[in-house]
Amino acid sequence: MESLVVLVTCLALGVAVARVGQPPPMLAQGLNWWVLNVALPALVLSIVPRLALSIDLWFPAAAMWAVFLAGWGFFVLLGRALRWPAQRAGALTLVGGLGNTAFIGYPLIEALRGPGALPVAAIADQAGVFLALAVGGTFVAAFYAHGRVTPGMLARKVLLFPAFLALVAGLLIGRLGGLPPLAESVAARIGSTLVPLALFSVGLQLRVRLPGALWPAVAAGLSWKLVLAPAMTWAFAVLLDVAPGIASITILQAAMAPMITAAILAQQHDLEPELAGVTLGLGILLSFLTVPLVSALV
Repeated sequence: MESLVVLVTCLALGVAVARVGQPPPMLAQGLNWWVLNVALPALVLSIVPRLALSIDLWFPAAAMWAVFLAGWGFFVLLGRALRWPAQRAGALTLVGGLGNTAFIGYPLIEALRGPGALPVAAIADQAGVFLALAVGGTFVAAFYAHGRVTPGMLARKVLLFPAFLALVAGLLIGRLGGLPPLAESVAARIGSTLVPLALFSVGLQLRVRLPGALWPAVAAGLSWKLVLAPAMTWAFAVLLDVAPGIASITILQAAMAPMITAAILAQQHDLEPELAGVTLGLGILLSFLTVPLVSALV
């Protein structure tokens, strides 16, 4: 519960400071730079070397990738039908395809299903969403930010993204026995700044009064993330005859609110920043209602 209070408090502080605190004009951009280039890579380095994968837990990881890729296809098709600009599909792919499976997911799942559910939740987060952000999220952000780009440009964007470099380094370090305890502790401390600073930044930029043309996009993003994604995951679990305990936790992770870092990535690449911020903020608030409802159903 403490983690959820921190989330809401940091978001509310950002909104309040933007209204009455007269923050420096470039404060949000500076915070976003720290989140993507320092805090996120540090968090990756603190987690990935300890990541242990099991063939028995393939479904939670694969399902999170399916949510991201299917969401991408959903928003592209919807965008073509509604004649959206390409950047809108990119923004919704990031905030609708990647879920907040750690900072919201862990506390909610522990509260709803108990501590025993956390190992499955961690696989969905670390091997699923985490990797999808570092690889797929970076690709989508670069593609929609630059439009027609060469494969070389996209490759450079992905391969030089700090979180991706940290991911590769973390996998190598894990094979070599892991980080020394002091280095792991320092990386984890720096990584822990990600959520409060990212949510504070989102609050600084949050504008609920969007142009009317953007509200259908917000509705589409939240419909996919909070309703359609868990429904698709449930269907896959039934079709593949996944063990009920693993299936239910994976479905709950698929139902989590949009990922904070994904919204920051969209804003950094100028992919409809207001749309990304509002979808994130409303998604977090609504998820406190929708995730327990999904839990009751599965």
